[in-house]
Amino acid sequence: MSETKPRECRLIRPDETYDGKQGFRYLAGISAETVGSSGICMHLLTIPPGGRAKAHLHESHETAIYVISGTSGTWYGDRLEHHAVVAAGDLFYIPAGVPHLPYNPGTEPCVAIIARTDPNEQESVVLRPDLEAMVPA
Repeated sequence: MSETKPRECRLIRPDETYDGKQGFRYLAGISAETVGSSGICMHLLTIPPGGRAKAHLHESHETAIYVISGTSGTWYGDRLEHHAVVAAGDLFYIPAGVPHLPYNPGTEPCVAIIARTDPNEQESVVLRPDLEAMVPA
């Protein structure tokens, strides 16, 4: 009979950061790397005023975002032809494989909780530099 590893709840107090491929610095939260999760990751992101990500997508993984404070704009779609403004209290969903480019047009930081169905936060990130010129600077 094989021995099973005991399941354990974990408390995370985000105090470590990492630089994502997308161009933002994240507070490390729930992921395969931090707690051994197998189906989800959740991190805290602060986009500084004027901050802008690199155009990217997440292969095969959905993203859910809850904005705690501030405002973020996001260009999205195959040619980044769509635009949404997400403000404090709003939820924003990005389907798997959809290119997007978030940014902060405001004068205050935008703070958001980001959850993805990829437990390895950066593995499914695919940069799309070919789309960078599709949106205003």
